[in-house]
Amino acid sequence: MNAWTREGGARAGRIRVVLVEDASAQRSQLVSILQAQGDIVVTDCSPTGPEAIELVVTSRPDVVVLDLHLRDGQSQRAVEQIMARTPTPILILSARIGDRRTPSAVAALVAGALEAVPRPPQWTPAEGAELRRAVRRISTVHVIRHPRGTQAPDPPRYVAPRTDRRPVVAVGASTGGPSALAILLAGLAGLQAPVLVVQHLHPDFTTSLVNWMSRVSALPVQTARHHETARPGRVYFAPGDRHLHYTADGRLELVETPATTHRPSADELFLSVARAAGSAGIGVLLTGIGDDGARGLLAIRQRGGPTLAQDEASSTVFGMPKAAVGVGAVTELLRIEKLADAVQQAVREVVRG
Repeated sequence: MNAWTREGGARAGRIRVVLVEDASAQRSQLVSILQAQGDIVVTDCSPTGPEAIELVVTSRPDVVVLDLHLRDGQSQRAVEQIMARTPTPILILSARIGDRRTPSAVAALVAGALEAVPRPPQWTPAEGAELRRAVRRISTVHVIRHPRGTQAPDPPRYVAPRTDRRPVVAVGASTGGPSALAILLAGLAGLQAPVLVVQHLHPDFTTSLVNWMSRVSALPVQTARHHETARPGRVYFAPGDRHLHYTADGRLELVETPATTHRPSADELFLSVARAAGSAGIGVLLTGIGDDGARGLLAIRQRGGPTLAQDEASSTVFGMPKAAVGVGAVTELLRIEKLADAVQQAVREVVRG
C-alpha cells in the first residue's frame, strides 16, 4: 500500500481520522485544521479511493474525511465500498453549490456518508472550526452496512381520491436520512397525498438533494415554495434554512421563526400538520441524531393521525426515532424497507374515511 502513515497513533480519547486527499498542499492544510485543538488526530492519509478502502479495513478509524473530487474519480466508489465492507462514519468535502459536481455530495450521502461539508477556496478559522465540530459530531455514531440503492421505476398515473378529506404525509430525517429517504420515496408510487419532507442538511446541498431524490423517487420531487398548494402525489422538500409549515387550506408556508436548533425543523412541520390536518395527518420519523420530531409526532398522534418511525436495526442513528418512542409518539416502528407500504396503507385508510 502506498498510503502515507503519520508517526504515532491516537492517544486514548482522541478521534482517529483517515484523510483521503490527493493534493499534498491541501492534505497538509487539512491535517493542520483537523488537529488544531488536540482532540482529533489524523492517523493515516491516502491519495486514492482504492487505497482508502483498504486503509480503512486495516486501521479502523473513528471517522473518514474524504475529498469528493479525487483525480482518480474513485471518491463515490470509495464511499460505497467502505460502507459495504467496513462501515465507518464518513464526512465528505465538496465544492460549493455553484460547482457542477456538487450533486455527487448528495449521491455520497445516499450511499451512506453521514456529513457533507462545503469546501471553500480558502479555509477561514470559522470554517475550520465547523469542520472539526462535524467530525466530533459523527465520531460516535454507530453506522450500519449500506449497499448502494437502485433507481426507482417510473411512477404510475395518479388517481385522485374520492373524498373531501385531504391526507398529508410529513417526513422528518437527519443523519443517515438521504439514504433512508431514497428507499422510502421509491415505494410511494401512486400515493394519494402530498409528501412534505424536512431533512437536516447544510443549506448549500439542499438543491442537490432534491435533484438526486428526483432520480430515485416514484413521485415528482421539488423544493417547496411559499404559499404553494400542496398537490397529492408530489414530494416537497423544505429549503435550506427555512421551516416548512402546512396550512388548513392545504398550502405550504416557509418561515424563519421560531429559532430552533435545526432549521428546517421536523417538530415545526409535524406540529403544523397536526393543527391543520388533524387525523388526516400522517407522520414519519426517520434516522437521525437528537430529538427533533418527537414533540411534533406526538401532536399528530394526539390528533388521531398515524405515526410511523424507522426502527433501530435499519437506522444509521436511532436518536430521533428513539426520542419519539420515549414520549409515546409512535404507533408503528418499522424497518425502512417496510415504511413505504405502511404509508400507503395509512393514506388509503384516511381516504376511505
